[in-house]
Amino acid sequence: MNVKNAIVRAGAPAGVLRETELATPYNYFRSVIDVLEQLPVSAIDQVTDRLFHAYQQNRTVYLFGNGGSAALASHAACDLGKGTVAHGKRTFRVISLTDNVSLITAWANDTAYEDIFAAQLRPLIEPGDVAFAISGSGNSPNVLNALRLSREAGGFNIGLTGCGGGKMRALCDACILVPSLQMQQIEDSHVCVMHAVFFGFRQRLHDTDRVQVASVQDYGT
Repeated sequence: MNVKNAIVRAGAPAGVLRETELATPYNYFRSVIDVLEQLPVSAIDQVTDRLFHAYQQNRTVYLFGNGGSAALASHAACDLGKGTVAHGKRTFRVISLTDNVSLITAWANDTAYEDIFAAQLRPLIEPGDVAFAISGSGNSPNVLNALRLSREAGGFNIGLTGCGGGKMRALCDACILVPSLQMQQIEDSHVCVMHAVFFGFRQRLHDTDRVQVASVQDYGT
């Protein structure tokens, strides 16, 4: 790669990644690859393990976020809820709090936009359930309020964020932090992370089947 196409590595100080440096497809894709190579794989495994534990305990997962993160919450709920269905097994209870437009706009109009997720969680969440927050900045007030409510209710808080984690990081029991300050890189990485979690979850389901089969075979010998 020549100097003209060189880009700054992820994690550089805010303002270093100028928009003009990302304006060509090559430079932008290269920048995303650089971020993906630095993702915290152990944190992704931890989150996948916790989601599988929630499934085993028949708990519910609630996903939420704003803007692009709202779309990802809906996308991830589809993947984890429908994409993990297996014959003879319970379905995973996964709900996106970004999908009920009537309820969201009612809470936003009648109380405050900061309450749209916490207000939905309040009558639903139970101890051991998972609040899964997605926020590029980690500072969205409505996301923070929902995490606080979940913590008070005995929920397990998972975060998917960037930009150093913001205020959200301290409210999470497990947090995946994308090492970037550039929102499009963060959002692209978030999609990749959720697909990695999805495949990891499915693998854990299949591994459980193999363990059970092996146990039966050993018992019969």
